[in-house]
Amino acid sequence: MAKNLVLGIESSCDETSVAVVEDGYRVLSNEVATQIELHNRYGGVVPEVASRQHLESLPILIPSALKQAQVAYDDLSGIAVTASPGLIGALLIGLSAAKGLALSLKIPFVAIHHIEAHLYAARLNDEPVLFPAIGLVVSGGHTELYHIEDWGVYRLLASTRDDAAGEAYDKVAKMMGLGYPGGPLIEKLAQKHQGAPGHFSLSRMKDHSQDFSFSGLKTAASLEFKKNPPKDEAELAHFAAKFQNTVIEEIILRVRKAMFEARPKSLLVGGGVACNQAVRDALKKEANDFKAVLRVPPPKFCSDNAAMIAGLGAHQLASGKMAPLSATANPTGSFY
Repeated sequence: MAKNLVLGIESSCDETSVAVVEDGYRVLSNEVATQIELHNRYGGVVPEVASRQHLESLPILIPSALKQAQVAYDDLSGIAVTASPGLIGALLIGLSAAKGLALSLKIPFVAIHHIEAHLYAARLNDEPVLFPAIGLVVSGGHTELYHIEDWGVYRLLASTRDDAAGEAYDKVAKMMGLGYPGGPLIEKLAQKHQGAPGHFSLSRMKDHSQDFSFSGLKTAASLEFKKNPPKDEAELAHFAAKFQNTVIEEIILRVRKAMFEARPKSLLVGGGVACNQAVRDALKKEANDFKAVLRVPPPKFCSDNAAMIAGLGAHQLASGKMAPLSATANPTGSFY
């Protein structure tokens, strides 16, 4: 039986990644060129700078990913690329490369939604997922909760109305003078605090929606930091722990309600914030309480990567889904 080898390209924000995945789940290669140092001087991602860096990195990463996977261009059965959501210029760089490859190799390509791919990352190098499932994507740009009947069958339960969790981490870290990206820096600092950190006020929607909102938390943290600035590292660690504890409580409250109502077989988690060990531990407890299987990928597949794009792309191509060469990027599109 011929192998189903799909090359994936991810360029939605500030990570350039190319991967080769076999049969929709077995990762043969996953090359990533990070831009953290490039954007660190600005305190955040500069779209134009990110796009130019993708343009420079892709011609290097594509042959490197093929070499690592020990496959040739002619071995590929399809191309998958992130087409939504993301920075429009960055998306177009990856999409153009994917179209060029598909056209020259005379193989199909598929346009992938970045958030759906974060959910699919739980399948990489692992057993098939048990459905129905609750899916949580928590990253720098997105915090969303889904009910999942099967791959491709989703119902949105909650999304963020303002800042995403990862964005709140970055903004609070910048306010604290820690640097960028903020998530790992706040997590490391919070680990130094011993004891109960307490929490800031939790958000509540007037319409009783389960949507997330981290803008108020960011404001509350800023006001407290200015009113009572930490005097030493111990107080700074307590502040970081208090902020992180509030983020986790906001997430867990909504996950718990979704788990209670759906009684799913699995809890899928993806996105960069899922690298945070305190977040993972809290979600593990929730999954155990509801006798569900927690499926959270290793950190390298939580942050932006092309393996999740190639894996989902292989699944969609096997289902007969393909994109026309006229397909274009959509910076804000949904998949449900």
